[in-house]
Amino acid sequence: MVEDKTKISARNKFTVYLTEKKLRKTPERFAILDKVFSINDHFDIDTLYGLLEKDSYHVSRATVYNTIELLCDCGLVRRHQFGGQTAKYEKVSINHLHLICSECGKIKEVKDAEFMRYINTRKFPAFTASYFTLYIYGICNACARKAKRVAIKKKA
Repeated sequence: MVEDKTKISARNKFTVYLTEKKLRKTPERFAILDKVFSINDHFDIDTLYGLLEKDSYHVSRATVYNTIELLCDCGLVRRHQFGGQTAKYEKVSINHLHLICSECGKIKEVKDAEFMRYINTRKFPAFTASYFTLYIYGICNACARKAKRVAIKKKA
């Protein structure tokens, strides 16, 4: 139910955006929007393209790239560049932190209520913040355990 309301709201916002920019409201653009809002994780363009193909919705990669740019411009999707990885995207949701493993590249989203309260109390001169992202780089537990096993084997 909430997901349906979110998709409807996103479709309405995208429609207004396309109208204001005098851009065509094509079925392909809305199919891409719907697919993006059905993904609950970070994704790249190839993943999105593959999901569309899997659903037998054939659209060019150029259309996917161009539509994602439009969705980013209108504030429905955010683009992230995590380290040296290809660009990742996510539908806009509440603010959260990204924990990125420097070894394997795994990305974990974390919602920290105390940190969010702190950030929301911050005021910046001559600036009104609309959202934020925070990237925290380190080593995930799986990679730390793997490194520890390798170190133990080297000692033996």
